[in-house]
Amino acid sequence: MGGGCIEEGLPTTTKPLLLDAKASSSNHEIDNSFNTDTEATDSSITPVLVLSTFVAVCGSFCYGCAVGYSSPAESGIMQDLGLSVAAYSVFGSIMTIGGMIGAIISGKIADFIGWKRTMLLSELFCTPGWLAIAFAKDAWWLDIGRLLIGFGIGLLTYAVPVYVAEITPKNLRGRFTAASQMLTSCGFALSYCVGNIISWRTLALFGAIPCVVQLAGLFFIPESPRWLAKHGREKEFESALQRLRGKNVDISVEAMDIRVITEAFENDSKGRALDLFQRRYYYSIIVGVGLMLLQQLGGNSGLVYYSSTIFTEAGFSTIIGTTSLAIILMVAAVVSLLLMDVFGRRTLLMVSSGGTCLFLCLVGLSFYLKEHGYLEEVTPFMAFAGLLGYLAAFGVGISGIPWVIMSEIFPLSVKASAGSLVTLTNWSCSWLMSYTFNFMLEWSSAGTFFIFAGVCGVTVLFVWKLVPETKGRTLEEIQAKIAYIPQQDIQ
Repeated sequence: MGGGCIEEGLPTTTKPLLLDAKASSSNHEIDNSFNTDTEATDSSITPVLVLSTFVAVCGSFCYGCAVGYSSPAESGIMQDLGLSVAAYSVFGSIMTIGGMIGAIISGKIADFIGWKRTMLLSELFCTPGWLAIAFAKDAWWLDIGRLLIGFGIGLLTYAVPVYVAEITPKNLRGRFTAASQMLTSCGFALSYCVGNIISWRTLALFGAIPCVVQLAGLFFIPESPRWLAKHGREKEFESALQRLRGKNVDISVEAMDIRVITEAFENDSKGRALDLFQRRYYYSIIVGVGLMLLQQLGGNSGLVYYSSTIFTEAGFSTIIGTTSLAIILMVAAVVSLLLMDVFGRRTLLMVSSGGTCLFLCLVGLSFYLKEHGYLEEVTPFMAFAGLLGYLAAFGVGISGIPWVIMSEIFPLSVKASAGSLVTLTNWSCSWLMSYTFNFMLEWSSAGTFFIFAGVCGVTVLFVWKLVPETKGRTLEEIQAKIAYIPQQDIQ
């Protein structure tokens, strides 16, 4: 990464944003030594901020419902519609295909029409998708509905965390952005738990409820002030920022900082997708893409999608196992939300990755002992404890924090291209894991979990060496630090 010192001839309000951006792998903390007006006060929670976040994360709840739907609905759908195992596998996996398509175009769509309209567009696909499943008469309607949901969620998984990050003040951003993962876990838990007692058609209708709530709520919340600033809509920018911060709050300093950095990045970019691959963005790309790769290659999608199969192989009750996993994931997401702005992103990521590594080793050990006929009465409980611990550790950090960091490190000038790249990486690796997981289990159950444990161990090293701490910094400070801005573009 390039470096330089940006100090002379700048307004006082912009100095904390314009840092010496000489980055190295040994410098993980974004400079906290600022002594300027932007550090004077932290913004408080306002009703508009809470409402806007709630409406946005309804999309995450829909995502969680979709991820958790296929497991409890499997037996009912196959029995009622006479689907074969192969046909149901198509239904279960086709959502990831839709997600990849949505991810490819999500950035450009959001950059062109804004975050609110992107979320609106996504629900115009998700809502009819759920209804198509609920009233399906054959496999075609099931697949079409699942594909529509996947496309809509491909847009949502990018739009929701970025929108929440852009509307939230720095002292609250971690917790509010983590609410996205918490609602994803709640949707997942609802599908797993309620799906055991209601029909698959009713469960699909439950999945449509957050879509309708978000569709209605989008008409009452503001657009992201940073998106408005980028597109030169000054009056709307100031109005949206004032609504979010409170009627009597002085927003002049924050508004100035947003304008200065937005203009600086825009002056140095021609708005092309290839601008993302400038040298100045290499570090951001490595961090964003690397976290998404490691999150999925650690086996998350395979373990979640095929948890029933794992418990069956381990000789443990699938109902008790899957219900326990859903509950522990939701609890872990709440813990992550509470701790995000206390301990920071890096600490939680390393603790989470280290925990997943240890617990996956326990699961792998349980299958190794089972394969060799040792401690057969104990191994089912070892597998259960290992999977429970894995999801608890996963939910505290590596589950949601990569999305938080992704929403923070890319400037507006390349956020569209960066968002598409990072989201596509996540969805494509999710498909790869969900497709290959059963083959890996057939090859070696113990070996599969030891491989995933190894990836989680690598994640600890990756975070320690490369991932910056972004807690307590504004988005403008983070982006000016990571991507050096030439001085002439800011004066």
